[in-house]
Amino acid sequence: MRLPALTIFAAFAALSAAAAAAPTPVTLDQAMAHPDWIGNPAEQAWWSWDGKQVYFKQKRTGSQLRDTFEAVQGGQPRRVADTELAKLDSPNVVYNRAHTRAVLVRNGDLFERDLKNGALVQITKGVKAEDPQFSSDERAVQFRVGHDWFSWDRASRVQGPVALPRAAKDPAALEPDALREMQLRLIATLKRAKDDRDAGRARAEEERRADPTRAPSPVYLGDKVTIEGSALSPDGRWLVVVTAAKGGDKGRVGKMPRYVTESGYEETDDERTRVGRNNPAPHALKLVDLASGKVQDIPFDNLPGVGTDPLAQLRAAAKLDPLKGNRPLRIADRADAVRWTADGKQAAVMLRAVDNKDRWIAAIDLSTARLKPMHRLTDEAWVNYDNTDFGWLPDNRTLWYLSEESGYSHLYTMDANGQARALTRGKWEAGDVQWNYEGTTAYMLCNRKNPGTYEVCAVNAKDGATVEVTGLEGVERFVLSPDNRKLLVHYSTSYVPTQLATVSVNGGAVAKLTDTRTADYRQREWIQPEYVAVPSSDGGDPVWSKLYRPAKMEAGKKYPIVMFVHGAGYLQNTTKRFPTYFREQMFHNLLVERGYIVLDMDYRASKGYGRDWRTAIYRQMGHPELTDYKDGVNWLVQNLQGDPQNVGIYGGSYGGFMTFMALMRAPETFKSGAALRPVTDWTSYNHEYTANILNTPDLDPQAYKISSPIEYAENLRGNLLIGHGMVDDNVFYQDSVRMAQRLIELRKDNWELASYPLERHAYTQPESWFDQYRRIYKLFERTLKQ
Repeated sequence: MRLPALTIFAAFAALSAAAAAAPTPVTLDQAMAHPDWIGNPAEQAWWSWDGKQVYFKQKRTGSQLRDTFEAVQGGQPRRVADTELAKLDSPNVVYNRAHTRAVLVRNGDLFERDLKNGALVQITKGVKAEDPQFSSDERAVQFRVGHDWFSWDRASRVQGPVALPRAAKDPAALEPDALREMQLRLIATLKRAKDDRDAGRARAEEERRADPTRAPSPVYLGDKVTIEGSALSPDGRWLVVVTAAKGGDKGRVGKMPRYVTESGYEETDDERTRVGRNNPAPHALKLVDLASGKVQDIPFDNLPGVGTDPLAQLRAAAKLDPLKGNRPLRIADRADAVRWTADGKQAAVMLRAVDNKDRWIAAIDLSTARLKPMHRLTDEAWVNYDNTDFGWLPDNRTLWYLSEESGYSHLYTMDANGQARALTRGKWEAGDVQWNYEGTTAYMLCNRKNPGTYEVCAVNAKDGATVEVTGLEGVERFVLSPDNRKLLVHYSTSYVPTQLATVSVNGGAVAKLTDTRTADYRQREWIQPEYVAVPSSDGGDPVWSKLYRPAKMEAGKKYPIVMFVHGAGYLQNTTKRFPTYFREQMFHNLLVERGYIVLDMDYRASKGYGRDWRTAIYRQMGHPELTDYKDGVNWLVQNLQGDPQNVGIYGGSYGGFMTFMALMRAPETFKSGAALRPVTDWTSYNHEYTANILNTPDLDPQAYKISSPIEYAENLRGNLLIGHGMVDDNVFYQDSVRMAQRLIELRKDNWELASYPLERHAYTQPESWFDQYRRIYKLFERTLKQ
C-alpha cells in the first residue's frame, strides 16, 4: 500500500524538524506533573469598550484563583489592579443595533456603556441579572432575574418589573364548587359582597395597567407546572414561557460512597439516574399577552412529523404499547432557544423531539398563538446537539440557522417568504457563527483545508463567498471587536496552550498578544505529530490520525504499537490545536523515546467530519470504531514497521470503553490495554448521551447488548489494566467493579483494577496521574517488548 501524499508530506516535515532540533527527553513524572509547569493558558478574553485593549483571565500558578490581565502586543501582559476592575468591560456584552451602546454583565450586575465616550452607568447591584437586551425603541434595557423580567429606563434611570410569571394558582380565581355556587344563588348578601370584591379587583387592575408608574400584576400559570425558561419581546408586549409538568418521575437515584473524607467517616453522594430511567420531561409553550394578562398555550400539532413515531418498529418488536398522539418535545436545551427580532414583532423557537430524531425551528404567530414551521431537520439516527446556532438578521425578517441537512454543518438563511438558501457548502463544518451588526457578513469557525485545521471564515450574506480570515490553523474561538473591524482570536498549536491574537476582519497580519508558557516548557523540543489519513477497509473516508514515531526509523526493526483512543466519542483530537489530552501527548513522546510508535485516531463518531461519520455508531457502539483501529494497526504494520504481534491500546472514558472492545472483540490483534474510567455497560450511563445513540434499554435491548463490553468479557485473552476514580460521577466506579466481578467469575488472568479514592472522572491530582501512567507504562513494557 502506498502512503497518501499528505502522509509523505507530513513525514518529510517531521524529518526536517528533527534535523533542526532533537526532541527533549521527558520523564513520566514531568509529563504527569501539575500543568502549571507548562504555563497557564489565556482563558476568558474580551475587548475594551473602544477596541483598543484586550483583557483576559489567567489562573495563578499553584492556586485556583484567577487574575485579570491587559494584553500588551510585543510585551508582557499587565496584571490589572483590583482598584481598576470597576472600570472594565466583560466577555458578556450585548450591543444596540448601531453599536453605539453596550450592556455588559459583570459579576452578575448590569452596566450600560456609551461607546462614543466610554461613560459607564451601573444598572443593578447584587441581583444576578441575566439575558440583558435593549428594548425595541432602545429607550430601556430589559433583563431577567430568576423568572422575573425587569426594565431599566435609560432616561429616568428607573428600574421596575415588566413580567412576573408565577407557577401558582391565581388567588382571585376560584375553582368550581357546587356548594359555593348554591350559596351565591340563594343568599343575595353574599352575592353582592362577591360582586363588589370582583369589581374592586377589576378596577384596580384597570388602574394598574393604565398607570405606567405601577408595577404589573403577576401572571399566574397554574400550580401544576414548573417554569423552565422565558423570553421577553423587546417591545415589552409578549412573554414566551417554557414550562414542564410538575412532579414528573425523576427515576431512581443511587448513592455513591466516598471512603476517604475530611470527616473521617464514610459519606455518600446522590448519583445521576441511568439511561431510560428518567426520560427528559416534555416541555410546553405558553404565550403571555402582557398588555391584557391573557395566557395561551401554544400547540405543537402542526409541526411536520410530530405525530409520526420513528421508533414504531422497535417499539412493536419490544412489545411495547404504540405511541399515542404527538411525540413529546422539548424546547432545545440552550439559553436562547427562543429568539426575538430586535423590533419584537417576530419570535422563533427551536424544538426537539425527546427521541432526538427531529429538530424544528418555528415562528410563533402572536395573533393566534400558533407555530408556523420554518425548518425541520430529521435524522434516522439522531440530530446533532452541536452546531445549533440560529437567530434573526438586523432586517427583522430574515432567519439564519445552522443545519446538517447536507451531511455537514452549514449556514443557511430563510427570507420572509420561507425560501431557504445555503450560504456555505462542502465537506467541511461551519460553527460558532457571529454576524457583524449590519448583517452583511457572518464570521464562523471552519475547517475547509482539512478536518483538523480550524480558521475563522468570513461569509458574504449576499452571495455566500467564503474566505479564511486567519492563518493560524488552530483557532479555538473568536470575538468581534465593538466596531466590527477586528477579531480577538483564541488559538493554540500542538504544544502551545491557548493564546490570544488579533487580526483585521479583512485578514492580513496577525498580532500575537500572549505567550503564557513557562521558560522551562518553552525551551523544550517535542515530537511533532504527523497528520495522516489512514485508509478505511469499509471503503469510506479515511480515518484522520496523529502519528508519533522516531524521526529516523531503524532499518529492519519491528516497532511495538500503542493505539490511543480519545474520550467522549463525539470529540475531535486530530487537530492542529493544543489537545485536551496534553498529558497523553507527552506520554506519547516518552513512548517514542522508548522505542514505540503511537497512533491517535479520530475514529468514526468523532467530531468535525460530518453527519455520516458522527452517526456511524448508531445502535452499534464500538463496532465501526474497532474496524478503524484494526485498520490503523494494519496501516502501521504495512507502512511503518509496526509489529503486529505486539499491539497495545489505551484511553479514558469512551477510550476505556473502546479498550475493552478491542481486547474482548479482537483479542487476536490487541495484546494488552489500559481501560481508564471506562463504560462497561451502557445501561448504566446517562440518558442525554446514550439514548441518542442506542435509544433506550426497554426499546432497543439488542443495541445495548452488542455495544456493552461486559457482554464480551469471556473473550479476554490479553493483558488488561482497569483504572477508575472511586468518586466518578460521570462514569460510575460501579462500572469497573462489575467488570472486575465478571472477570473473577470467568477466572480470567492477567488483569488488575487500580482504584483512586479521591478522583472523579477528570483526575486532578498529579499523584494519581503519575500512578495511573506508571502502571500503563509498565504494562506496555512488560507485554509488548517480548
